[in-house]
Amino acid sequence: MKRAFDIIAGVGLACILAPFMVVAAVGIKMDSSGPVLYRGYRTGILGRRFRILKFRTMHPDAESMGGTTTGKNDPRVTRFGRILRRYKLDELPQLFNVIKGDMSLVGPRPEVQEYTDLYSDEERLILSVRPGITDYSSLHFIDLSAVVGDDADNVYRREVLTIKNNLRLQYVRERSFAGDLRILVSTAHAVVRRLTDGIHPSR
Repeated sequence: MKRAFDIIAGVGLACILAPFMVVAAVGIKMDSSGPVLYRGYRTGILGRRFRILKFRTMHPDAESMGGTTTGKNDPRVTRFGRILRRYKLDELPQLFNVIKGDMSLVGPRPEVQEYTDLYSDEERLILSVRPGITDYSSLHFIDLSAVVGDDADNVYRREVLTIKNNLRLQYVRERSFAGDLRILVSTAHAVVRRLTDGIHPSR
């Protein structure tokens, strides 16, 4: 049922949000040179690597200029990329990861292999399900760049990763279709609230 829901909802959302994705693609090309999409490797179900799709929010040579975590004032992020990141619009292409089967709408957020190689035996339970676009850790760290500040990689490893893994484990142990729906509603509410705050910052 979960996979059927992912396909139906993924296709439906991709069609509905297609105009926004076109606008995002045009904005990226106008703002900086390079591809529209970022296709980085992540660790998926059973430890299989896959390419996650995101709208590119950094300069093309960003990976050679810094670590895997993006800080609050990271100079690698483009002007238009900051807008996409703030409102989570850079994640929209992951709907195609969902349709393909690499990801689910709801599931543990996928990590780079650098971090999944460090998983304890208990944490490897995270890899027993498909990773998702959103989960408890996404909601908890809705503004991750503000949390990690300018010392992004060190703060992420030292303070954030364990919390995220505990929240991922919580999802795996408690997962249910009703729970997935609650997470989706909470995520939509959080994104709309950020959009509203951006339009009316004084509120």
